[in-house]
Amino acid sequence: MNVLITNDDGINAPGLWALAAEMRQVAEVLVVAPDREQTGVGTSITLHRSLRVKPVQPAVAGVEAYSLEGSPADSVIVGTSMIWQDRVDLVVSGINEGPNLGKDVLVSGTVGAALQAHNCGLPAIALSVAAIEDIHFDVAARLAALLAQKVGADQLERNALLNVNLPNLPLAVIEGLDITRLGESGYTQGFAVTKVVGSYDNRRTYCWIVPGATELKVEQGTDIWAVERNRISVTPIHNSLTRHEEPEYLQGVCFQVSQDLSSDVLPVGDYLSP
Repeated sequence: MNVLITNDDGINAPGLWALAAEMRQVAEVLVVAPDREQTGVGTSITLHRSLRVKPVQPAVAGVEAYSLEGSPADSVIVGTSMIWQDRVDLVVSGINEGPNLGKDVLVSGTVGAALQAHNCGLPAIALSVAAIEDIHFDVAARLAALLAQKVGADQLERNALLNVNLPNLPLAVIEGLDITRLGESGYTQGFAVTKVVGSYDNRRTYCWIVPGATELKVEQGTDIWAVERNRISVTPIHNSLTRHEEPEYLQGVCFQVSQDLSSDVLPVGDYLSP
């Protein structure tokens, strides 16, 4: 089995190599990861400049490793389309330092890499631990290796996409594992902007965008609920963002818009300033 590992914390992140070490026990491993932190880049890909790919000395023996001057999604594309072309059986993104819960998956570089693999028809796992220091990478790495073995045994769908979050606890005190849905809140749903007025050239204004204070909405059955209760959350997600339950008002609105368009009730001239 051939596994591509990437992340959004960068090629030197300890979680990346903890994952590689454990995965090496069950598979051949290729690491392709950004050369620097790429938190919050989501599924972004680089189209307007070339990407530098550099072989690096792996921290785990027997692993082929490269750093990439690009995003996590770029790393998946390069790994699956160039370095190990048509050889990758599974993509694992992580181990991320910090959770990726609820609405945060829409901006997460960790989940973005897994979603790119999913778009390519490959099974993928995004793996995060809900902490930013003193992290128990060992539990997450072991869980990923076990899931990889299930992929190898065809016990998961060919294009399965799992977002996995773990509490930062030793295995002995984790309360269990739940299959969950995404919560309706997240750490990145509110932002604060710090404005810096007066630059070195006195001609520009700079600002920082940072996550604001957020109160997570804890509902039973969600990923947030599970992790808050010291349980592992496994959330199956998909690349379809379509809302299948049609809102009652939408049919009427669309009918009216269609009528307005077909009757051309608003001449172009009405929009022009004198």
